[in-house]
Formats: sequence, C-alpha cells, structure tokens
Amino acid sequence: MELLATFHTHYGAMEFSKYCRKEGIPAKMAPVPRQLSASCGVCVKFCTKSVPIAANHDDMDCCYRIDFEGEYYRI
Repeated sequence: MELLATFHTHYGAMEFSKYCRKEGIPAKMAPVPRQLSASCGVCVKFCTKSVPIAANHDDMDCCYRIDFEGEYYRI
C-alpha cells in the first residue's frame, strides 16, 4: 500500500523518513501535493503493509492512502 504522510515541521518529515529507512520501508521526501495542505510543505511517501507505523510519530499532521488513480484518502 502506498501512503503519504504530512508533517507539522520539516524536521519531523526528515525524522520519519530516517525511521522508515532504518526499518527497511521504502520512503522518500517530496513536496506536499497541491490538493493537500501541511504546515511545512514537505511530505514523505512510503510503502508498507501496516498503517500503524504512521500513528507513532508526534509531528505527523496526517496520513493518506494513495490509490491506483492517484487519489488521496485520509486514514
């Protein structure tokens, strides 16, 4: 499942990206898509089978599932 996480700060996005790499989860930082909003303008796109890893990060603003057509669904 492809997910996108937005953050309150750039530092939070960097820390989450580092956490994903450490856990072996493919992740990359990117600008937040225009249809989504976030305080810092940076998001992390990542692929995982378990969504709960996203809930453990205090600086995360929101997490979205990306469907095959590129639509975003808040989870």
